[in-house]
Amino acid sequence: MKYILVLGDGMADEPIESLGGLTPLEYAKTPNMDKLATKSVIGMAKTIPDGMKPGSDTANLAVLGYNPKQYYTGRSPLEALSIGVPMEDTDIAIRCNIVTLSEEDVPYEKQTIIDHSSSEISTEDAAVLLEAVKAELENDIYQFWLGTSYRHCTIWKKGQVVDLTPPHDILGKTIGEYLPEDEKLREMMKKSYDILNHHPLNEERAKKGLNKANSLWFWGAGTKPILDSFEGKFGKKGAMISAVDLLKGIAVGAEMTNIEVEGADGTLETNYEGKADAAVKAVTQDGFDFVYIHVEAPDEMGHQGSVERKIKAIENIDTRILSHVTEKMDASGEDYRLLVLPDHPTPIRTRTHSSSPVPYMLYDSTKRMQKNWLYNEKDAEKSGNYLDDGYQLINSLLGD
Repeated sequence: MKYILVLGDGMADEPIESLGGLTPLEYAKTPNMDKLATKSVIGMAKTIPDGMKPGSDTANLAVLGYNPKQYYTGRSPLEALSIGVPMEDTDIAIRCNIVTLSEEDVPYEKQTIIDHSSSEISTEDAAVLLEAVKAELENDIYQFWLGTSYRHCTIWKKGQVVDLTPPHDILGKTIGEYLPEDEKLREMMKKSYDILNHHPLNEERAKKGLNKANSLWFWGAGTKPILDSFEGKFGKKGAMISAVDLLKGIAVGAEMTNIEVEGADGTLETNYEGKADAAVKAVTQDGFDFVYIHVEAPDEMGHQGSVERKIKAIENIDTRILSHVTEKMDASGEDYRLLVLPDHPTPIRTRTHSSSPVPYMLYDSTKRMQKNWLYNEKDAEKSGNYLDDGYQLINSLLGD
């Protein structure tokens, strides 16, 4: 038996009036999901434990079978694992986004945050801007590490875990009340705006109609993570396919193999087919028992508040990943189980994450069943299947 998990980040949502009261998952044309649903167990799972913030970090840990209450030490430390940051036990890792502020003629505190991803800035452009920041701000206490796109890392030597606000939670808001209480972190953010706003690269970006990447934004602070080996925990050799440092970092911590796919970039235009093909190869040719396919696009479109693009991301997962995976797995002759779900909702209405339960679908190629339902939030709720401890869902996938 082989095991494949397809994770549509932020795919779940709320009913939207412009869609006739349907969610994007209900509205999207998803023939492969719907066909699988009639042969699957569907239900709802709570991936965000009570009292924890609804982040992709806690949620993906839960989906992968790690109780966030036990294993979570912060978001940025997991990403630090991915990009090879040599963390010491006394280090604090902080996510360092390069964001877009409104560029108004007002004090920094009165600026508005426009875009948490700076028009999904390329890693190449981000590298140039981060070098400019490092030249001015890096020292023995604060060090900057390049990640992917707008997502980077700051290491605070002998620092402390401080409460910081995710930028995607305050899109369109004045930033003053959300700035760090720590004076040095706040000062570095303000100085970064002076360094970046009129940087030649940003002036060129503005001429092209792209948002300037004109300020650092710190969040997601935490300590060095310690995860149990996935293979030791579940007895399965696992692989991760993702374009996002957070997921790659979780895989590093869990001693899973990260499979790189050319053209996988975390955007709406990511290489869906490449991810699907790599997953099938991993479990049919390369000796892996389990593969986790992570797709960032629905979450990014939710943060952008674009219902049309979120629907497109869901349809891409259906036609460009699920269809390829099921067709090729059926042709391979391997028995397999397939789990499809989001990590958390990212509602268009709020443009940020929600703690609400998510719909899941578990298909087993060896079982024959016929159900009269589709894969979406409404039918998953009607099924009556509900898992309060979402981190236990993987046991249904991997169990005998």
